[in-house]
Amino acid sequence: MDHSSQAGVERLLAHAAEVDPLVRAVCTPHPEALAQAARLDAEAAAGRSRGPLHGQAVLVKDNVDTHDLPTTAGSLALADAPPPRRDADLVERLRAAGMVVLGKTNLSEWANFRDESSTSGWSAYGGLTRNPHALNRSAGGSSSGSGAAVAAGLADFAVGTETDGSITCPAAFNGCVGLKPTVGAVPTRGVVPIAASQDSPGPLTRTVAQAAALLDVLSATTRDPHAAHAVPGRLAGKRIGVPRATYWGYSPHADAAAERAVALLAAEGAEIVDGTDLSGLDARSEQVGADELLVLLAEFRQGVEAYLATREGDVPRSLAELVAFNTAHAGTELAHFGQSLLERALEAPQVGGAEHRAARGRNLLATRTEGIDHVLGEHRLDALVTPSYAPAGPIDLVNPEVFPGSCSGPTAIAGYPLLTVPTELAAGLPVAVSFWGTAGSERTLLEVGAGYEAARDRTSGPLPEPAYAPWV
Repeated sequence: MDHSSQAGVERLLAHAAEVDPLVRAVCTPHPEALAQAARLDAEAAAGRSRGPLHGQAVLVKDNVDTHDLPTTAGSLALADAPPPRRDADLVERLRAAGMVVLGKTNLSEWANFRDESSTSGWSAYGGLTRNPHALNRSAGGSSSGSGAAVAAGLADFAVGTETDGSITCPAAFNGCVGLKPTVGAVPTRGVVPIAASQDSPGPLTRTVAQAAALLDVLSATTRDPHAAHAVPGRLAGKRIGVPRATYWGYSPHADAAAERAVALLAAEGAEIVDGTDLSGLDARSEQVGADELLVLLAEFRQGVEAYLATREGDVPRSLAELVAFNTAHAGTELAHFGQSLLERALEAPQVGGAEHRAARGRNLLATRTEGIDHVLGEHRLDALVTPSYAPAGPIDLVNPEVFPGSCSGPTAIAGYPLLTVPTELAAGLPVAVSFWGTAGSERTLLEVGAGYEAARDRTSGPLPEPAYAPWV
């Protein structure tokens, strides 16, 4: 088999022509992907490899600026605007590492921060992305296309963004690896924002090793082997906490799979520590949720208006103009759900004002000081492990989505990393576990995740390929 970049891209494009009409993960293919690959092959032949991912194809979520492709955030308000003049910082790093930008992936419009009753995976620009394991099931959000594309074999590497669950959820639903890095580890200039205090771009990949390699590129650690994240998986001696009372119990399928994962971690030499619940955080969950939403609304208004100012062409220049655009184009933009979050953001408090600072302070106390850092320190833990999400629910463009529970909130609010790794299929649908850590603990989480993944593959094998079934 020809292992050149050009041949690899040709295989991916042929596969996409066959399966992406079913999944609709890619909203904008790159018309010059083969030309990019040919140039990179020529560099490699001349002895000028740019690094371990030279010539590898990557898909980029459509809220990340690319100078040669549209960036829409899924919205028709940006669909006809010219591409941004400059790549996002993270895309500059992808290209500098020699990766082929294969195209842009669909997302939940405005990264699922448009309405409180939205449908994940739908945008007015990209349509509806479906789960390749069962086409009537949700691909999750908001990095819907990135997760579905990796699961469907459209690329081994994709970039998503997370504010709260937007990498973790599609990774869990679609059965791929997702890593939400520590906030600030990957630059966000050129990324359509929700909230500066929680936004974090990160990898969605087929394996933990691939997530580590892509994180090295995104966080610009590829030139320093001592800072690289790709390390052999080792579980012996690791202390892993299991907060069963607070972050288990919302899905029998997810719980059963997670219990088998914990047993496998223990069999591989990890020390499992029970009684490591974030009980104080759980007791304040209603207040924490309200504070998080206030922070997101305030920071979204400021951030999205700063982003819109960077775009050229006939686009909204303010949040009020964006709301007005959607109202004027209600037949397409508001066909399935409204824009309540955008409207609430118009009335949000000022970033840096007393309300914003108080809400953010309470949340950091709950999730960091008295939450994750407290339980990790008290029990001398390397990581926590929990079920990620229940299996993907049916797509419903009429009624609000139902999520029985998830694991992403505490790390999202704290700005800490979260690694999601598939475990098995439950009733034909992927389920996963997520490993939590403190700030800057990506290397440890990747080591634990790689150790678990290797043990899983030895005992039960990786997840089966998607069935592209009409329903499950």
